[in-house]
Amino acid sequence: MNTLSRRDFLKLSGLGLASLMATPLNFDSDDPFDLQQGRVTVRTVWMHEKPTTQAAKVKLLQRDAIFNITNTAVSEDTDTHNRIWYHAGDEGYVHSGNIQPVRTTLSQPYTGNIPKEGLIAEVCVPYSDAFTEPSTDSEVGYRIYYETIHWVKALVAGTTDGQSWYQIRDDKWDELYYVRAGHLRILTPEELAPISPDVSNRDKKIIVRLGQQLVTAYEFNIPVFSVPVSTGGRLRSGTYTTPQGNFTTDYKRPSRHMAAGDIAASGFDLPGVPWVQYITKSGISFHGTFWHNDYGRPRSHGCINLSCAAAKWLYLWSSPTVPLNKEFSYGGVGTKVEITA
Repeated sequence: MNTLSRRDFLKLSGLGLASLMATPLNFDSDDPFDLQQGRVTVRTVWMHEKPTTQAAKVKLLQRDAIFNITNTAVSEDTDTHNRIWYHAGDEGYVHSGNIQPVRTTLSQPYTGNIPKEGLIAEVCVPYSDAFTEPSTDSEVGYRIYYETIHWVKALVAGTTDGQSWYQIRDDKWDELYYVRAGHLRILTPEELAPISPDVSNRDKKIIVRLGQQLVTAYEFNIPVFSVPVSTGGRLRSGTYTTPQGNFTTDYKRPSRHMAAGDIAASGFDLPGVPWVQYITKSGISFHGTFWHNDYGRPRSHGCINLSCAAAKWLYLWSSPTVPLNKEFSYGGVGTKVEITA
């Protein structure tokens, strides 16, 4: 068993070396794992005594259970594509594949002007419930998760507690919901500025290598960003493939509620999927992923799953640039995409 540094942890979690260089990381503690948490993304996972499935099971964790990540470890099992385990202090170890790395960082409510088009915001806690009214006594419409993106339409006072709530709009059903304002962080124009705007779009390209489960961005044929991904795989409801060929990112949106099929049979209902770049009319896209952390093997419905941070980098780097007051950009000149075997 080998322990990892914080830098190695982030690289193996899907951010990649180039994104580490492109996105400075700021920590408020001498302990790089201070406040680092993990959220269970599936029905149940086992915590083990050691970082291997052969070790004794010490605790069963249910979906959305939150635990503190104190370190990481590399399993000695070389037969798996993902050898990373999360160390939960004295409790044990959990395999990283179905654990979303999260933090709980409450945000101050935004007191500036919110335009009628709305502002985009990121969930900054492991999860938050979106209610039909600004009150915890009302019905829950959806649970929204860490690093998902949502359109904030207004800041309102709670009907029962007087606390601050954001009104958010669901872009698929055109419904309004209410979320604790402290659970969402309004993204700034500086944070959403294009990456490498001085490089012409004709000198940029994205290559997806299905065999390696790898996405690499190039400027002047030089790789500037590379991360593991998950593409189309074999699921209970069928086999899904990511098409090979040449495409462009001509339809982009910062957030999309994606839903299809029967949830009990590999269907999905996922509000706030972040940093979406469609490349086919059938809906194949690059996008951030919060329902697994198991990059490096095929397991999607055909889309190209990236970590939310990696998807955001690629979204800001590629063309076209989506205006801050627009829900999407469609029909512009996109960045070239090559998908190979």
